[in-house]
Amino acid sequence: MLHSNRVRSIAVVGFAALVVMFTGQLHAQAANNPYHAVDGWEKLPDGRVFGSLSGAFPDPDGRHLWVLNRCGGDICADSDLDPIMKFDMEGNLIASFGAGLFGFAHGFYLDHEGFLWVTEGAPDGDDRAVAGYRRGLGHQVHKLNQRGEVVMSLGEAGVFGDDEMHFNGPADVLVAPNGEIWVADGHRGGNNRIVKFSPDGRFLLQVGGGVGSESKEAAHFDDPHGLAMDSQGRLFVADRGNNRIQIFDQSGDLLEIWSQFGKPSGLVIDQNDVLYVVDGLSGQDRPGWRSNHGWEQGLRIGDARSGWVTAFIPNRGTGGGAGMEFLGVDFDGNIYVNDLSRERLAKFSRFRP
Repeated sequence: MLHSNRVRSIAVVGFAALVVMFTGQLHAQAANNPYHAVDGWEKLPDGRVFGSLSGAFPDPDGRHLWVLNRCGGDICADSDLDPIMKFDMEGNLIASFGAGLFGFAHGFYLDHEGFLWVTEGAPDGDDRAVAGYRRGLGHQVHKLNQRGEVVMSLGEAGVFGDDEMHFNGPADVLVAPNGEIWVADGHRGGNNRIVKFSPDGRFLLQVGGGVGSESKEAAHFDDPHGLAMDSQGRLFVADRGNNRIQIFDQSGDLLEIWSQFGKPSGLVIDQNDVLYVVDGLSGQDRPGWRSNHGWEQGLRIGDARSGWVTAFIPNRGTGGGAGMEFLGVDFDGNIYVNDLSRERLAKFSRFRP
């Protein structure tokens, strides 16, 4: 009996030591910031501010960056500005299009064939959906070519739902290498599910789902907000309301749950399986919001294979609000993220030895 208690005590102490050691290593690595800010990268027409970034992707040619923003503010429905913008790598604006197409442009993706994907991310009941409703917009996922022509749409314009044909504020979209389409549906207050479609838009499966279905249980969601896929084909979901990343296989089966990247809003996994996660909401007090106290807002960079956090860029200069939500990473590892407090695009580059 005494031996049993002693073994149990040793086990508990050993486990506690491991937790302390792991936490200390995590914090030490997360404190490492090998990046510096590059101010004034984007060059916009006179009088235009950048507004909310909803994603950025390098063009396959390696010489351009595609960016989605919310028409210089936060809503596009009543704007005549183009939300989709093409820059060269020096920040010069080369082309833009998309004015009048979206109410609340939110999720963004550039697929392996060069098509651009945009989601209408305002859920029903959200004030940001109202202007889009007036124009018959909302609750869709659009596929565009690089001339700005819509070549396919999923969902019914201006009509919300949680069945196989409707969305409720889809937050993000991703196209797998085999052409299958994953949608995070939806944004805060919308459906809490991820949905998979065939390349031609046929419904295949869903995980979680339904308004009012917010849940912290495994393979369920509370505001699934961002998607990314690694080289193994694993789908990473920013389960923002639950302060975690959930990882699934191509069949929608849960593989892992990670909480070491803070309160994730946006995800990117680059060609080397480096995982970039933006957290602009940790520590905020909101009714019904899991505030994730004790975590600092910022960008966490790590290994998508091991989950190890290797670098951290603190969210400074954004007033402590939701200044960082989406991000993009170019082929050289430069990071582009929104800085709402200064209505600009922030660029971070690694220090070179």
